[in-house]
Amino acid sequence: MNKINKKSLASIGYDFIPAEYLPKGKDEYHLRNSFHRNGVDYRSLTAAEIEILVRNNNSSDNWNHIFVSTQFDAQRVKNCDFFGFIRIGKLEPVSLEFKNLNLPVGLYNSKIISSDFGDNVCVHNVHYLSHYVIGNEVMIANVNELAITNTAKFGNGIIKDGESENLRIWLELCNENGGRKVLPFDGMLPADAFLWSRFRNDQVLMSQFKKFTDSKFDAMRGHYGRIGDRTVIKNCKMMKDVMVGSDAYIKGANKIKNVTVNSTPDSMTQIGEGCELVNGIIGIGCRIFYGVKAVRFVMASHSQLKYGARLINSYLGNNATISCCEVLNSLIYPFHEQHHNNSFLCASLLMGQSNMAAGATIGSNHNSRGADGELVAGRGFWPGLCVSLKHNSKFASFSILSKGDFPAELNISIPFSLIINDVSENVLKIIPGYWFLYNFYALMRNEWKYKDRDARVSKELNLEYACLAPDSINEMFDALRVMQLFTGRAYCKWKEVSSMNDQDCISIGKELLENDDAIVDQLEILAENFENSSRKVLLLKVRKSYAAFVRMIRYYAISHISSSLIAHETLTFSGWKKKYFIEEGRTAWYNLGGQLMPESNVNDLLHAIRVDKFKSWDQVHGFYQYHGAIYQERVLNHAIASLCEMDGYSKRSFNLPLLNKLLDEYVKTMDWIFRGIVDSREKDMVNPFRQMVYQNNEEMEAVLGRVKDNSFIKEMDKKRKQARKQVDSLLERLLVQLPA
Repeated sequence: MNKINKKSLASIGYDFIPAEYLPKGKDEYHLRNSFHRNGVDYRSLTAAEIEILVRNNNSSDNWNHIFVSTQFDAQRVKNCDFFGFIRIGKLEPVSLEFKNLNLPVGLYNSKIISSDFGDNVCVHNVHYLSHYVIGNEVMIANVNELAITNTAKFGNGIIKDGESENLRIWLELCNENGGRKVLPFDGMLPADAFLWSRFRNDQVLMSQFKKFTDSKFDAMRGHYGRIGDRTVIKNCKMMKDVMVGSDAYIKGANKIKNVTVNSTPDSMTQIGEGCELVNGIIGIGCRIFYGVKAVRFVMASHSQLKYGARLINSYLGNNATISCCEVLNSLIYPFHEQHHNNSFLCASLLMGQSNMAAGATIGSNHNSRGADGELVAGRGFWPGLCVSLKHNSKFASFSILSKGDFPAELNISIPFSLIINDVSENVLKIIPGYWFLYNFYALMRNEWKYKDRDARVSKELNLEYACLAPDSINEMFDALRVMQLFTGRAYCKWKEVSSMNDQDCISIGKELLENDDAIVDQLEILAENFENSSRKVLLLKVRKSYAAFVRMIRYYAISHISSSLIAHETLTFSGWKKKYFIEEGRTAWYNLGGQLMPESNVNDLLHAIRVDKFKSWDQVHGFYQYHGAIYQERVLNHAIASLCEMDGYSKRSFNLPLLNKLLDEYVKTMDWIFRGIVDSREKDMVNPFRQMVYQNNEEMEAVLGRVKDNSFIKEMDKKRKQARKQVDSLLERLLVQLPA
């Protein structure tokens, strides 16, 4: 049966903190008073004010427990029942209007328990308002319940005094079995979630992360809820243990429980009709609308949930959108797009810039004896229409999957690939470097889009927008070796040579590919360990792909070298080389929540945490910011190392004539990329199946616009021409330094 406790009527609004949990010498209001510092000089009600309040059908268990500002107007309070200790700011004879909601200032038709109100609030028809501190010019109308319990945690994964460990809220990220679970906390970055969910065998590290989270908050009972200035809440059913920042807009929500809603004047958060949000952290500038269900979740700043989206046991990164779909047990980095009602994502780590097409089912993880499968995908993961994948699967950066039901687990280590399930031939086909060969428009437009749409005000992580970066470049180097190996094997098979070892095959494949030998196009080049099946995995366009990878690695390297030379115009070439041309090997990098960092620095961070040098999440975040500030310097080092590894250069051999040659190639590659952008867009316009819905070209141009008028293409052309001018100026400056 339900346990209903009978208490004295006089107890309503008092003893919020049980006596056994009160700190020595403190009363039940000590936490409330600690953050109530609005500068208002409160006073007791006058006899005349009490008379007006009674005449206006108000009641109080004790009028002496109501305190008001000097500009309090008792006429602005009607039909309210007060219990406990109440403080009310000034109430002026004015109304507040927000989006056609126009309400008179004051408290009306509400039951109010032990709460504080700032200046000129509008509280109308709140059936139960308990233990809140409400800011200035807040509007609250037609709310059934707005209440705080004495153990409120506001979505943070902590426990309060006297509570047992089993009451903690954990996020079971990346795996449904809970083996990668983390504790959510206000301010959690995707990098934090990655570190905590990955290094699971390090118990010292796991213990430190938990300690950091506990130390970020106190365990005292009795924290009041807060609603920031100018926040508007209307037509909501239940809000319990909810903290709300300033300038938020919450309308028509069914249930919000144990949630922090961050919001600021320049990054306002909005929650709309029919939403049910439980046990979560919501970052600033978020949008949550129309029947969203979210349970045990973190939404980083400026992310969106819309149209019935379901987000459960998951972390959603900055500037990401999930619309209609269901997402379970996933860690999703920034710039993720997922739309359409039949998409599903489960038990995944997506490292940013991903896009889920309609019908994509990333969730068939019950192909083992337990629900413990996982999917890991690098940046730029794009499963196409109705793609179905099996767990476990792993994908390199910028993998795009064509429509299909992939029958077995995949391990695709070549980035920028198109992955095709050819049912007619029962073959898995892979086109390495597909984006470079056939879809530069989408690749470069997305890069531009991510940077342009990054709405973050506080950029705690230095997110990488470019498709060519240390993570993808390292994968491209690995892919070159893979293509050499498989090409060499295919050639040996064609020549009926059976005794070659892998190193011999690599040497043969490298010679064929670097010489651009046309014989490669005739070989059946098969990959191994890319799919958990016995069928063929066929690599296509290998000769073109290899050349494109080499060209793009050089382009990446020279773009960073030239940018550094341009930025340091006061240095001679020899001076620049002495300072910046560091001879070190190409290093491994991690993707920490969208910020790239050398593996050695990540190891330094983990060591500092283990040995208690770092004692808080704030120090960890400071580490991210420090390395974000020197990121371009580290990328330059990686770019130089990549160029040296690719072409065998050294600090000694890297001279001005060589730089002149490389810059000439760089400019030609810029033109090649721009031509690829235009060609891939023009290809859409000349497709007869695209043209057939228009009566003529003029109608098609009126609807779609002309390629030459495309704003993105015009922007890329402008940047290309600017870059060419900068390179010309750089060469003019440097070549005068050549000896006569």
